[in-house]
Amino acid sequence: MSPESVAHAVARDRRPPPAPEAAARAYVNQWVEDEAIGAERVRAFVLILKTRGCYWADLKGCSMCGYSKDTLGRSATPAELSEQLRRALARYRDEPYVKVYTSGSFLDDREVDPESRRAIVGAFSGRARRFLLETLPEFAQAETLRPLRAAFAGELEVALGLESTDPWVLARAVGKGAAPDEYLAAGDRVRSLGGRAKAYLLLKPPYLTEEESVRDVVRSVAAAAPHFDALSVNPVHIQNGTVVERLYHRGRYRPPWLWSVVEALRRGAEARGTSRLVSFPTAGGLPRGPHNCGECDRAVLAALEEASLAQEFGPLAALDCACRPEWETVRSLEALGVEA
Repeated sequence: MSPESVAHAVARDRRPPPAPEAAARAYVNQWVEDEAIGAERVRAFVLILKTRGCYWADLKGCSMCGYSKDTLGRSATPAELSEQLRRALARYRDEPYVKVYTSGSFLDDREVDPESRRAIVGAFSGRARRFLLETLPEFAQAETLRPLRAAFAGELEVALGLESTDPWVLARAVGKGAAPDEYLAAGDRVRSLGGRAKAYLLLKPPYLTEEESVRDVVRSVAAAAPHFDALSVNPVHIQNGTVVERLYHRGRYRPPWLWSVVEALRRGAEARGTSRLVSFPTAGGLPRGPHNCGECDRAVLAALEEASLAQEFGPLAALDCACRPEWETVRSLEALGVEA
């Protein structure tokens, strides 16, 4: 079966049935994590709202993304979004950095209506210094961003899942519906409107080797840096109901080594220009997430976090473990087309 056929088959199964009102009044998840605003270490309040989720997931979806599993299966009403916000604010402790996700595009009216968007952003105005939202590039327009800039007294940060600046990787390995240039143009629009632009870059989408993935991230860092204020390297973790999970169960995919994340940051740091470069791997050290041998995972993850927060990547060169030669061997064998 071709990658496109697999993607369409997965898309048919990933959308949950429409949820009842009671389920729509509770958000998906909320937590607090470490972050930085410039050189200052801060705490970030992270909220995932329950909405209809990404429209692209209904059409084809991305090979690694299973977030639609946590959606409503329908659009949320303004009243439901208001109740989710009320519950979230009860847990908010004036963290200066706020991140609000929808398992899709915060700027898509089908996920969050314009009035609810303004209410959500405005609820943190005067309390938070930076508000981050995530969207596909087609929704990052002046008419959607200007009202939010007016509603929030701090910095508005718009994150876009660029993943790769290579058209083949983006269309075939990841399965995005927009070309790289559309993401770069969206980053430029966000900045021209006074916002901060952030791009996610994917490490090791399916069908790429470890070394190909590292090279793709480094090239993407160099190409994207002029258009974004921040670049986040996101190594793939295996989510339920995805193309990646199907490959994983067939023994055709291994999540990236943490050594590959280290290498991508070390080499990417030289190409990032003035952009901030970070990586906070999800599910790091777990079998379905980026991992090494298990003995060094915790230390490597801590070093990646510190390098990301401090923007100092030199100390990553001192990391070592008995499993590092195995990673080097895997890279060499993959380059020869031999399975490790």
